[in-house]
Amino acid sequence: MKELPIKTAVGSLVANDPGLARVFEELRIDYCCHGDVPLSTACEQRDLDPEEVVRLLNRSEGVPPDTRNWAVAPLSELCDHIEQTHHAYLRKEFPRLQQLIEKVTAAHARRHPELSDVKTVFDSLQAELMPHMMKEEQILFPAIRQLEVASEPLRLPFGTVRNPIRMMEHEHDAAGEALAKLHDLTNGYQIPRDNCNSYAAMIKVFTELERDLHKHIHKENNILFPRAQEQEARLTQS
Repeated sequence: MKELPIKTAVGSLVANDPGLARVFEELRIDYCCHGDVPLSTACEQRDLDPEEVVRLLNRSEGVPPDTRNWAVAPLSELCDHIEQTHHAYLRKEFPRLQQLIEKVTAAHARRHPELSDVKTVFDSLQAELMPHMMKEEQILFPAIRQLEVASEPLRLPFGTVRNPIRMMEHEHDAAGEALAKLHDLTNGYQIPRDNCNSYAAMIKVFTELERDLHKHIHKENNILFPRAQEQEARLTQS
């Protein structure tokens, strides 16, 4: 077993090799909201054998050809990517998923009372993330773009970039908790035997939504935010 991975934060592992995200997704290891947790601790929390997990990571296929290593890309390009890929995805899928949930709940709530809680949790997640994305696009990301090209410390209206980042990370934690609740309420996104096409479609979208949000939050928490704070610190010290 290699020594380095077991002591390294799971978010850092994925930041350096995005292809490892697939392994963590399959093992239900949170590499986004709790990406600062060492791999050894993450394995303990999930009651997994660390040696076996490291073997799986070492055997992973690596980064797919179309996956950019955002740990070394310009911050402005990463901001653009998050907006154009992950924010755009949520704005497209949220209305569709809301319609599916309402339709499925109306048809199946009597046999599946947990659908009422699914709707409540999803409504809360959507209500949280829609203004969250606006705050990033209108406040935080423009500040990060300015930091990248600045040659001296910036006088930001919120003081330091750490302040909005802390708020965004707190809201990411809430989103992660909502995803965990949805996963539990749907029995791990399992399609029940008495499903209809709409029920199956809803579960499929939930599965895709969780995977995309994990990648989305990881790119912000473990790559964009730390790099932005490092850039601000360099400007302050120079």
